[in-house]
Amino acid sequence: MYTIIGGVRSRTLRVLWMLEELEQPYTHQPAAPRSDEVTALYPAGKVPVLVVDGTPLTDSTAILTFLADRHSALTYPAGTLDRARQDGHTQFLLDELDALLWTASRHSFILPEELRVSAIKDSLKWEYERSLQRLESRLGDGPYLMGDTMTVPDIIAAHCAGWAVSANFPEPSARLQDYFDGLRGRDAFRRAMKN
Repeated sequence: MYTIIGGVRSRTLRVLWMLEELEQPYTHQPAAPRSDEVTALYPAGKVPVLVVDGTPLTDSTAILTFLADRHSALTYPAGTLDRARQDGHTQFLLDELDALLWTASRHSFILPEELRVSAIKDSLKWEYERSLQRLESRLGDGPYLMGDTMTVPDIIAAHCAGWAVSANFPEPSARLQDYFDGLRGRDAFRRAMKN
């Protein structure tokens, strides 16, 4: 059984959702970043932390990839062209959406007040809006980034979309909103949100 540590209002949600999609048993220990529970396993204090056979794994995308590979689900096999395309979507989302939202969060409530630059958020929102346009161009005819198959990057994209709403970032186009709504409407997502 897996143990996932971190609050649902963080990147921990990605891992909870993945475990629900995989229908894997797990225990959830809500904990704040830099809490004693977290730093005991990961000195950097960041969440999520997934404990597997006594070994802590960190960083949400690494955890998602591990789980997908381990259970041969929500991913294409390593070394295939489809996996390379899937990984390209993942890297795009981390660079073009997640990084912008993370930087905005750091300048809102994470960094010490004297180091925060609130004016940076305007440029981040501008970049985010342009990135949404590029994300829309990556959507094909299917309901997911990889067509008819839901994969790791879809979880990251939908999580970023929810994060963007709470950060007051630009709204997506109607087409992207339908994509996000479809993902966030999944039963596994709803179960993960109840943690």
